[in-house]
Amino acid sequence: MRTPSRRGPDGHRRAGSVGELTRWSPFLLIALAAVVDVATPGQQRFDRVLSAAPALAAATWNVPATAAFGVLAAAFEVLLSFRRVSELHPASFLTAMLVITAVTVAACFVSHVRQSRERELAEIHAVADTAQQVLLRPLPPRLSGVDLDLLYAAAAAQARIGGDFYEALRTGFGVRVIVGDVQGKGLAAVEAASVLLGSFREAAYEAPDLGSLVRRLETSMIRYAEQVPGSDASERFATAVLLELPAEEPVARLLNCGHPPPLLLGADGEVRPLEPSAPALPLNLSPLLDDDHPVDTVPFGPGDRLLLYTDGVSETRDPAGEFYPLVERVAGWSAGTSRRVLDLLRADLLSWGSHASDDVAVVIAGRPRPEPTPGAAGV
Repeated sequence: MRTPSRRGPDGHRRAGSVGELTRWSPFLLIALAAVVDVATPGQQRFDRVLSAAPALAAATWNVPATAAFGVLAAAFEVLLSFRRVSELHPASFLTAMLVITAVTVAACFVSHVRQSRERELAEIHAVADTAQQVLLRPLPPRLSGVDLDLLYAAAAAQARIGGDFYEALRTGFGVRVIVGDVQGKGLAAVEAASVLLGSFREAAYEAPDLGSLVRRLETSMIRYAEQVPGSDASERFATAVLLELPAEEPVARLLNCGHPPPLLLGADGEVRPLEPSAPALPLNLSPLLDDDHPVDTVPFGPGDRLLLYTDGVSETRDPAGEFYPLVERVAGWSAGTSRRVLDLLRADLLSWGSHASDDVAVVIAGRPRPEPTPGAAGV
């Protein structure tokens, strides 16, 4: 999960001030060198630092602006040289001008390379943003009377997507949700996650029960492994928890495939993990043992919520090596809205762990409380 930089109360304003100071530092350097050189008597010369101005400009300005700072530095070199015409050796002046020219040319090249890299990085980010919208699209705030809230963050600082995945769909069997985590990291994990999400988005509308849905996911993983022979795809597995919330029944059906147990946030304020009634293997491992995933049914009425998460939450450690106490933390926040719970969870995870080494995905699904009828408060 990305760790934000430390900021003051004004947040972005402080970062912007530092950026503006860096941007205008070449001009400030030229002005300071000129003032100090004029104010310093004797043979001491500070015009030599003028050549650093175009080098600084290359870090933030484009090529024409970098060249302009070089010309400005050369102009100040000429003006300052007039102060000591009687004592200035022509070779020294020519050397100073040659240094400024050489640094300016090199700085223009550096500025060109930097701009090219920035354009490439912007294109990569645009592709990553598009991939995230396709693979991990935002969840709707409500589906068929089920409220949904999401927290997602990739572990890599510049990553948009990782091996954690989620989805929620409105089907003829009710709202079906999946939250999972592919073993491993990198593009291979992202590809496996895309396979599972594609299979879930297709099979969730047709599979008559969660057991059948899991078998469809298993089949997709097997076919994926067959399509990339020689890779480790056949050995790659994923933990996942599937949730079904039928529209006409106040229950929740859960199928846990080796995943951390969801938390039930009851309407009465109780918070407890929902351990599976029988252990089950992760996806792509159960066919090895002919494992049958059991489906658990729990009461789930108005005001009840389920928090589904990946192990990037539960396995976050503090500097002393202690695991994050998820149940205790959520129990203290359960009176708040789901969005508030997720905001507090994100901030608390960042303060608990010195650095995050795994992706984080959290989905809260809940049945809203019925709206009070006007005039029904009593006579």
